[in-house]
Formats: sequence, structure tokens, C-alpha cells
Amino acid sequence: MIRRFWAVLIGRNKEFLRDRGALGWNFLFPFFVVFGMAFAFSDKGQDVFKVGVVGDAAALPAGFAATRHLKFVTFDDTTSSLEKLRHHQLDILVQPGRPLKYWVNESSPKGYLVEKIMLGTDVMTSSPMRQAVEGRPIRYVDWLVAGLLSMNMMFSALFGVGYNLVRYRKNGVLKRLKATPLRAAEFLTAQVVSRLILIMSVFTIVYQGSDFFLHFQRRGSLFDLYLIFALGSACLISLGLLVAARVTSEELAGGVLNMLSWPMMFLSGVWFSLEGAPKALRLFAYSMPLTHLIDAARAVMTEGATLAQVSTHLWILAGMTVLFLVVGAWTFRWD
Repeated sequence: MIRRFWAVLIGRNKEFLRDRGALGWNFLFPFFVVFGMAFAFSDKGQDVFKVGVVGDAAALPAGFAATRHLKFVTFDDTTSSLEKLRHHQLDILVQPGRPLKYWVNESSPKGYLVEKIMLGTDVMTSSPMRQAVEGRPIRYVDWLVAGLLSMNMMFSALFGVGYNLVRYRKNGVLKRLKATPLRAAEFLTAQVVSRLILIMSVFTIVYQGSDFFLHFQRRGSLFDLYLIFALGSACLISLGLLVAARVTSEELAGGVLNMLSWPMMFLSGVWFSLEGAPKALRLFAYSMPLTHLIDAARAVMTEGATLAQVSTHLWILAGMTVLFLVVGAWTFRWD
């Protein structure tokens, strides 16, 4: 069993390394994305002010709630919301009541402006209680990098594995392998490990190389970050194998993979936070493996979270990986 697995693994790695075009693109494209987005958004913030609300947003003073260009995001408690305020992910935090309470980050220019706007409305009649917090600001590129690296992993995992497997089936390679003692589970596991080695090698070079020039903020453990990305990439590779387990047409495989990848790219938090989005949309996003990968990696990088603190995301990714592999091996066909 080990010899068969090892033979497929070595053969797949050699096949990829001999394709110089694909090899070069897998290494260069992530650099283009990271540096391009870092340049485009290095000095740009959000277009609107983001106000955190602890409790019911409907209880806010009418004048303040009706102010244009303010986006109100509700929270159940102050712990998580204050952490976001410290990192400049919120401009101000408000708790409706009598008296109204609010927190502002003293080092946030946006927080200063929102406070002036709020105090200029009918809030002044309730004598609000003010509390100040401090915290390091997070550049947009620091927040964005986890999403960009995860997105690159997603495309490499889904299309690199899915198209390759369909091409094997179309060219008759799988039909020849069927005549050998190789089992479907061994073949699929070798494909996962081969692509995982490639993806993590690209991730290491891109992340460390970009960090050398851009100096990303990382408050958590580097080991934890690598472990999260390794588990996330294994889950995405397994999803790609599941799609290609029975598909015989490259056109159909491309359509299915695009149907999976594009919603994940836009709804998993790559470019923007889903805070304040409709509940149904957030539930749909949480069913995607890319969402859990990005949330866990971003928590380690920007909030200093430990593996225990992101364990829910890790268990979900691990469960999805096992499910995709089991179903993929069960439904797999050689011809």
C-alpha cells in the first residue's frame, strides 16, 4: 500500500515540476496579487464610517440613527466589539440606554469624526457616557493578506487538482491505473499530499517574501498560522477531488469549479467583512470551507488568537476534509 501511494505521489510531483509554465505561474501569480493589492490599498480606508452597536440598533437616538454614510453593526457583547475597536475595525462603539454609553479609540481619526457627528445630533440630550480605548491600527493589507493567500490556495487546489484528474480520465491514464493494484483511496490520498506539498511551498515563499518587504502584522504564532493554512488547503484539495471524482468533461469540471470558487471568493471575507450582512447570507458563507480558513488565519494574524480559540473553525475544516475524501473515494470511477 505504501509503495503504491509513494509511486503515485512521486509521479505526480515530477509531472508538475516538468511543466515549467504551470510551475512558474503558481509562484509568480500570488506575488502579483499581494503586491498589487498592497499598492492599491496602502493608503485607502473604507468609504463609510462603521459604528458598532451593543444591543438593539433600533434603540439608538433617531437623529444619530438617521445619519447618512454610517453603517451600524450589532454585537451581543462588548468583549469582541471592543477588540475590533482597538484594531480600528470599528470607528466607534455605542450601547443604547439611559444614559447612552459609547467607546472611542483615541488614535482613530475616523473615531474622532464619528464622535463629533454623534454629539452634534439629538444624542446630546441624553448626556452620554464616554470611555476611551487604545490599540494598534491594522492596515488594510494586514487584514487582506490572509484572504488573498487563501484565495490563491483555493484556485490552486480546485483547478489544479480538478482539471488534472479530469484530464487523466479523458486521456485514459486512469483506465490504465485501474488495471494495477492501486486503490481509489490510495490514488486520491497521493493527489492530496502532492498538491498540499506544492501549495504549502508556494505559501511559504509568497508569505515570507512579501512579509520581507511589506512587514505584515502578525500577533499570533507562525506555527499556528502554517497549521491552519495546511488544514485549509487539504480541505480545498479534497473538495476539488470530490468534484472531479466522476466528471469526464473538462468543460463540465470548469463550470462546477467556477460555481464553487466564485461565491467563495466574494462571500468568504476575502475582500470585505461580512459583519452587518443579512443573517441568511452569513449562514451561507459559513457553509464554505474558505470562510473558516480565512477567519481562523485572520484571527491569528490580527488578534493573536491561539489554536484553541479558533478550534471551531479547525474542527469544521477537518470534518469537511474527511467528508470530501470519503465521498470522493466512494463515488470515484476510473473510466
